[in-house]
Amino acid sequence: TLTYNTIERHQSGIVKVRICNTSSPWLQKTEMGAIYQVPISHGEGRIVGEVKAQNIATQYVDLAGTPTSDIRFNPNDSQLAIEGMVSDCGRIFGKMGHAERFSAGTYQNVPGRYDMQIFAAAVDYFRS
Repeated sequence: TLTYNTIERHQSGIVKVRICNTSSPWLQKTEMGAIYQVPISHGEGRIVGEVKAQNIATQYVDLAGTPTSDIRFNPNDSQLAIEGMVSDCGRIFGKMGHAERFSAGTYQNVPGRYDMQIFAAAVDYFRS
């Protein structure tokens, strides 16, 4: 279930997420353990409930790359630091961060790795 952030207000910023599952076609251009910066802008998105480990695709991480519930790094206090999940078959991928807000020339003054190439990976998958 997705519900409101524990701080009960909108969050906007850039967070770090770690890839922890590459079984999805959407994540085929990423590497296990890779860390990306992702823009966020939401007042809800906290994942609660029963979650199977194999469905966790991405997690909010701190500066050391460790999954965390610290509000500075996990803006909605999502359980298990979940930022994104995949379905059992891997073809459905949902995430809270806004990967679509990255394009060439954006975030030039904010260091980090932004392009998860999820859309390029999806195009490759659906073309084949």
